[in-house]
Amino acid sequence: MPLNHLNEFGYKKTTRFIGLKQQKNFKYLFKELGLTSYGAEITTLTRDFQLKRLTSVKSKEMMIWITLFDVFVDDTKVPRKIYFANLMGLPQSYPTTTVEDEPKEMK
Repeated sequence: MPLNHLNEFGYKKTTRFIGLKQQKNFKYLFKELGLTSYGAEITTLTRDFQLKRLTSVKSKEMMIWITLFDVFVDDTKVPRKIYFANLMGLPQSYPTTTVEDEPKEMK
């Protein structure tokens, strides 16, 4: 996630809760992932290589915005894969290199 417009960051070590606040909602275009929207307030619980119960992050698939709920990186496979799951539990996987590229900010 691009952090250019980050105003606040909070982390509670005991619960592994992360909270981010930005100036406003931002949309970014990733070359291989497509359009992704980040809300003004994003929260998640973390584990090793995992973001659980992610809020305010959406991906545009076939003209429909889908809310991402879990993100998981599988380090055991070569090449490494990143999995995105929505609220319905349907995951999609990509090589981790797809999120390493610098995204283009959309207005």
